[in-house]
Amino acid sequence: MASTLYPLKFRTLYKDKIWGGQKIRTVLGKDFGDLPNCGETWEISGVQDNLSVVREGEMAGCDLASMIDHYRERLVGGDVFERFGFQFPLLVKFIDANDDLSIQVHPGDELARQRHNSFGKTEMWYVFQADAGARLQVGFNRPLGKEEYLEYFHHKKLMDILNFVEVQRDDVFFLPAGRVHSIGKGCLLAEIQQSSDVTYRIYDFDRIDSSGRPRALHTEQALDAIDFAYYSDFKTHYPDGTDQAVELVRCEYFTTNRIASGRPQNRDYSTLDSFVIYVCMEGGFEIEYAGGKTAVRMGEAVLLPAEIAQVRLNPAPDFKILESYIGGEK
Repeated sequence: MASTLYPLKFRTLYKDKIWGGQKIRTVLGKDFGDLPNCGETWEISGVQDNLSVVREGEMAGCDLASMIDHYRERLVGGDVFERFGFQFPLLVKFIDANDDLSIQVHPGDELARQRHNSFGKTEMWYVFQADAGARLQVGFNRPLGKEEYLEYFHHKKLMDILNFVEVQRDDVFFLPAGRVHSIGKGCLLAEIQQSSDVTYRIYDFDRIDSSGRPRALHTEQALDAIDFAYYSDFKTHYPDGTDQAVELVRCEYFTTNRIASGRPQNRDYSTLDSFVIYVCMEGGFEIEYAGGKTAVRMGEAVLLPAEIAQVRLNPAPDFKILESYIGGEK
């Protein structure tokens, strides 16, 4: 492997889904080949059997696991390596819902570790594009407990207690593990999440899969995972600042900021002992660092190694990005 690290782009993993559509190609400009649709792209993944592979530069062809094994704290940061070892802690996706996804929930760390030897799945959504009337399902629309939930569930009235929110571009939602949720038809969004692929499907609208069978539900498993906490507003509200990093989410698993600018931005990560991920949501930009320059276009995700402490982000001509890392200060 190369002795000098640089901003890393990976080969996109394309996933056809029963609910997937065409926006990955028509809106994001990403070619998913002969697949009938694309419901998800996995942009940066350390999930076993779905490892991201570097697509450019001296390390092209190397997968993320082997790179962590070789570079360790130089790639992910000392604190991150001490906490997560050889497992990359985040998974970055784009999701195109041409139909409603199932009503679902993800387990937290303890339950996921016991049942699946996996991380839990706390995540966030950033809406890239939404058709008129598109909506998301997040949490419940009233306070309730397990017994009342089961009464609605068994009487096939689950939809009566779910909270639905109509959405538009740039909306943000934070979904800690345990929060019941679903992405609705007409939504295209970016997802930043813990590195986990564990999902409990609660209800799937009685859909039939490609083999003619109803898709499996995980009723009892989900019941153990659900957080019944009620909030009057599940949406994340943030200031519409420009030319600065605006914090969207800060939790124990990741911090995500939005940077929207038409001017160059200097970013200093010298106090941050973590890798940084940029996801380009609009326009394009160039990462200028001590070792060179890397151009990034809309729909791309880039992993900035922890040892690159200072960069200049040059817009071409405007850009909007998500900036994510583990812990630390902005």
